[in-house]
Amino acid sequence: MVQRGFAHHVETQVDGRFQLSEAKKSVELQALWRDQPVVLFFLRRFGCQVCRWMASEISKLEPDLRASGVALVGVGPEEFGLKEFVEGGFLKGSIYVDEQKKSYKDLGFKRYTALSVVPAALGKKVRDAASKANAEGIKGNFSGDLLQSGGMLVVSKGGEKVLLHFIQDSPGDHVPLEDIAKVLDISSKAKAGQMPVCNDSVCTR
Repeated sequence: MVQRGFAHHVETQVDGRFQLSEAKKSVELQALWRDQPVVLFFLRRFGCQVCRWMASEISKLEPDLRASGVALVGVGPEEFGLKEFVEGGFLKGSIYVDEQKKSYKDLGFKRYTALSVVPAALGKKVRDAASKANAEGIKGNFSGDLLQSGGMLVVSKGGEKVLLHFIQDSPGDHVPLEDIAKVLDISSKAKAGQMPVCNDSVCTR
C-alpha cells in the first residue's frame, strides 16, 4: 500500500474536468474544495465489487463528515456502470465521472497491463475484501475498464492543504476510516467492517 500525503501545500496540480453525469455538465476539480473540505474517493470502476464495498465503508463516515462541513465525493473513470452503482446506493455522496481519466493520471493512479492485472486481482487483499463484500450481499461484475486503479484525495477548504493523497498499490488497498477522520480532525463512531480470514471457500471469485 502506497500512501502519499500530509503535505503542507497543494503540490499536485490537477486541472482536469469531471462530467457530472446526471446533470451533463462539467465541473472543475478545484471547485469541489473551493468552499469546503472534501474527501474524494477515486473508484477503479463502478462495477467493481471491491470498490462498491469500499464505497459503502467510506459512507459510514458520511454523517460525521456532513456534520463537520466536509463533502464526500466519488469519482469514476467512465460512465459505464454508473446507473447501477447509483441505484445500489453504495456511496452516500456526490458522484462524478472523469472519462478522460486526466485526474487519475495527474494523481498517479496507475493502469495495470493485461498481464499484471490478473495477479493483482487475485491477491489476498482483494480476496479478503471480496469475501467481506459477499458477506454483506454486495455484488459486482467484470464489465468496463478493468485496468484502472484508484485511490483517495482529501483536501482542505480552498485547497490550502492536501491532507491525504492515497494511491492503490493493490486493488484491495483502501484507507482505514480512522485515518480519514484523523486527517480531517473529526471524531467518528463509525465502525469499519472487519476483514475476514480468507480461504478458498469464501474468497473464490
